[in-house]
Amino acid sequence: MIGALLLQVYASTGDTAAQTPTRSAGLSTAELEALYRARADSALTRVSEADVRFMTGMVSHHAQALVMSGFAPSNRSGRQVRTLAARIINAQKDEISFMQQWLLDRGQPVPEVDDTGRIAHAMHMPGMLGPEQLEDLEKAKGLEFDRLFLTYMIQHHEGAVTMVHELFATDGAAQDDLAFKLASDIQVDQITEVARMRDMLELLPTSAPNR
Repeated sequence: MIGALLLQVYASTGDTAAQTPTRSAGLSTAELEALYRARADSALTRVSEADVRFMTGMVSHHAQALVMSGFAPSNRSGRQVRTLAARIINAQKDEISFMQQWLLDRGQPVPEVDDTGRIAHAMHMPGMLGPEQLEDLEKAKGLEFDRLFLTYMIQHHEGAVTMVHELFATDGAAQDDLAFKLASDIQVDQITEVARMRDMLELLPTSAPNR
């Protein structure tokens, strides 16, 4: 079963397998596994600079989203915004770990991000907040925080979508299956969340209710 699967994968990828189907069919399972591992290792060495820039830049981008979302609990955000912020933290921490591993597997420098999203030598990517915007968000409380958070996170998400579009528009980029899938998932997820945040922003009261 394993040998048949490896033979199918090997025969369907790359010129060598396509040119030698009869010779591949006579290989043992161990030989097929060795060939498969060799091809996988070879794929890791063929790294697109655009993919590396995207992964590295998106780590910084996601890290700032963690910082922004981390303000929500202590800044008296509303229940819906707190729930959204928690979802963003969970999703983007996972994606940061994935991107760090992707870079590590390919021998590229790996940006270090702590649990709060603080990162040394962060890259400023499309949609990311400037220092004044980040300070305004950190100081805002209650309804003002919710409004700023949604406004700035829409800006932030749209920047991530721009990064994906730029990646896909670059010749030779996103040929790596993992890079392509991650970028595609980010695009879909963030477009969906932008629509949800626009609805939330529209439904916010114009002023805080009297207590």
